[in-house]
Amino acid sequence: MKKMLATLLTAVVCVLGSLVLPAAGSMAEEAQSAMEQGKALAFDRKKGNCLACHMIATGDLPGNIGPPLVAMKMRYPDKAKLRAQIWDATVANPQSTMPPFGRHGILTDEEIDLVTEFIYAQ
Repeated sequence: MKKMLATLLTAVVCVLGSLVLPAAGSMAEEAQSAMEQGKALAFDRKKGNCLACHMIATGDLPGNIGPPLVAMKMRYPDKAKLRAQIWDATVANPQSTMPPFGRHGILTDEEIDLVTEFIYAQ
């Protein structure tokens, strides 16, 4: 009886494990895809165009109007504050030259989320 119970328990664990592993893999793929989409938006001249003003480690020909986008997790421990800054920098700094990407509809909420994910990883 104990042996049959142990075999059944092992089978259940194997089945449950096989269900969890693909989900974890697809979550990692989705996160990577979000990072790539965020990078594309951040470097797109018609959308985020972050490189026009900021230095980003993976970007070519950066601007120097805004601060370098490095060590973002240390500068913004709360990712929501970084997102708010991208959405409308004039809330925290009324004299900011950074366009209010969300308030002016330059980027959609989803696009701001993607850019935030990318910038936060810098």
